[in-house]
Amino acid sequence: MIIQNLKKDYDGFQIDIPEWKIADQGITALSGRSGSGKTSVIRILLGLEDCPSLSWMMNTPEGPLDIARLPIEKRNLAVVFQNYELFPHLTAKENILFAAKAQRLKSEEATKRLRHLASRLQIESLFDKKAKVLSGGERQRVALARALIREPRFLFLDEPFSALDIELREQARDLVKAVVTELKTPTLLVSHDPADLEALASHVVHIRDGKLL
Repeated sequence: MIIQNLKKDYDGFQIDIPEWKIADQGITALSGRSGSGKTSVIRILLGLEDCPSLSWMMNTPEGPLDIARLPIEKRNLAVVFQNYELFPHLTAKENILFAAKAQRLKSEEATKRLRHLASRLQIESLFDKKAKVLSGGERQRVALARALIREPRFLFLDEPFSALDIELREQARDLVKAVVTELKTPTLLVSHDPADLEALASHVVHIRDGKLL
């Protein structure tokens, strides 16, 4: 897939990426120091910030498609943020199915996908627990299931391991890599942790001052 003209001015700080080729499968990592523009890149690609010049050509079963020309609700992109952003008053199962309903999945298909993800991510025992009582590792797995149940065209992982204890990170990395690889979901991992890059990334791209190196 090819991203072109990803450019935005933030009162003196500029994101300026004329062209960026990302693999159609596997995990690509975007690495850089705090303030380098990583989060801004994610927000622009998700459609949360305006970028009229952006083109994001992606191969789909229906043929080449410019994702940037679609409204946000039609892009079918998913993201796991650093703090996971689960609804605290909902159970783990309700959080996951919320995404399925937003995608307007039929109940039978949503249940099928939920069972598969629950088995792979080992979260069946968490279904009836409120999100607010889950541990960091449990919240991460539920957030990943919520992102993947919609079978997104593209997945963003924004510093997904930084909230975990060090001893949990290695296990979490292995699990994330296994599930993303199995589902063949092209993924962009945003991280400044060299261990994340080494364990997960097929390709690593560095960003500094809003520009790819």
